[in-house]
Amino acid sequence: MKPIWIVDDDQSIRFVLEKALLRENLPTRSFTSPREVLNALTTANDDNGPQVLVSDIRMPGGSGLDLLEKVKEKYPGLPVIIMTAYSDLDSAVSAFQGGAFEYLPKPFDLPKAVELIRRAVEESQREEVAEECMAESPEMLGQAPAMQDVFRAIGRLSQSNVTVMITGESGSGKELVARALHKHSPRANGPFVAINTAAIPKDLLESELFGHERGAFTGAQTMRRGRFEQADGGTLFLDEIGDMPFDLQTRLLRVLSDGHFYRVGGHSAVKTNVRVIAATHQNLEQRVKDGAFREDLFHRLNVIRLRLPALRERKEDIAMLTRHFLQQSAAQLGVEPKRISDAALAWLGNFSFPGNVRQLENICHWLTVMAPAQVIEPKDLPPEVGVTAGGPGQSPIPLPAATPSMQEPTQELTPVVLPDAAAAQANAPAAVPVPQTSGGGWELGLEADAIALLATGRHDVWDELTRRFESRLILTALAATRGRRIEAAQKLGIGRNTITRKIQELGLE
Repeated sequence: MKPIWIVDDDQSIRFVLEKALLRENLPTRSFTSPREVLNALTTANDDNGPQVLVSDIRMPGGSGLDLLEKVKEKYPGLPVIIMTAYSDLDSAVSAFQGGAFEYLPKPFDLPKAVELIRRAVEESQREEVAEECMAESPEMLGQAPAMQDVFRAIGRLSQSNVTVMITGESGSGKELVARALHKHSPRANGPFVAINTAAIPKDLLESELFGHERGAFTGAQTMRRGRFEQADGGTLFLDEIGDMPFDLQTRLLRVLSDGHFYRVGGHSAVKTNVRVIAATHQNLEQRVKDGAFREDLFHRLNVIRLRLPALRERKEDIAMLTRHFLQQSAAQLGVEPKRISDAALAWLGNFSFPGNVRQLENICHWLTVMAPAQVIEPKDLPPEVGVTAGGPGQSPIPLPAATPSMQEPTQELTPVVLPDAAAAQANAPAAVPVPQTSGGGWELGLEADAIALLATGRHDVWDELTRRFESRLILTALAATRGRRIEAAQKLGIGRNTITRKIQELGLE
């Protein structure tokens, strides 16, 4: 294992940390100043570089924050722990903004400091495994004839710059195909820039695509290059092109025709050399007939069309993809990969996967975190798969597999019969009217848990269910971000300190 680098001008601090880490079989290397660290980094390689860097914030001849910035340039994934004083709030904030893994207040409790460093080591090892996994993983997987046709088409287009239209349902892997087309094209050394035209508000999309000049509109403080300029010499992937506003379609047609465009608020034409790959889940021919999509733009984009099959059309790939995603999730989280039984694979094979490959990948992330045993059985599968007692030959329970609707569900009162023991304990009648949502899925599971807890006469139902909900949400976000807390907090829309506090409160360390 690579050593933990300790940087502090205080010899006593270095000595205490060295002895404590050596007792934990963690090798160390000590430095007295940032200059020594930077000199050592110039000769370090992947084998003898730091596993974790622990640095004081104020030292003669340099700042720990400046050192953090320079170290991150060479080792962006290296966990860095900044030691600082309790009252030094500005330093703590600056450390987190600079990408520090955590900060260690002085004077510190030695066992807690060792535990923090051990967590940083685990994070570093997870990052290394994830990077190796990403490097070794194939771009795309598929043995089904329909996928082999796609692979052959990518091979035929490998030396071409022709415009390609990729069609297929959401979650079927259209961006993966676009990236493969770019990687195997003459533009592979150029940038690959992707934009989802359906995810950006109409009034911002024009600026996103073409950029804007300073003062072009309120808030435009500086000139900004758009995606077409950013992709110059490479590939621009326009996802969900069918949802592009009609008036912007005209501007897109012009730049596809002659490679020239104007920034928003600009008066000088900008020249760009971009290969465009477009994708949509919609029927563009029908959109043209309905007057929602320009026919001339459709023909300009539809030079070569690749259709990606839905996952239900390539069921022979489900077992291979499931094992691949379970391996990938385990590597990202730094845990032992789970295995899946033939019976559970049979259930997955019978599921329709309306969310396609993306949904299968999310299920595998969920199973890596939530399945209780190393071998996944049908009972461990998430509710959306619809496992019943009748076996894989029976029709699954029709539970929704996509994201629950944000609309207000219709409700009706349906009597739910409680077990006799629970009803007796609650001193309540056996039939209790409970609102049933039409959406099903996890809401029904929440209702069932609430019913069972309320029937026991408990007075902490809110706290109990909130704790479970927050735990599941945080663990799932950490699984999706390979354990990176800052990124998980950003995706959840909460602060980094909030997720750190929640992890401690909920016992998720």
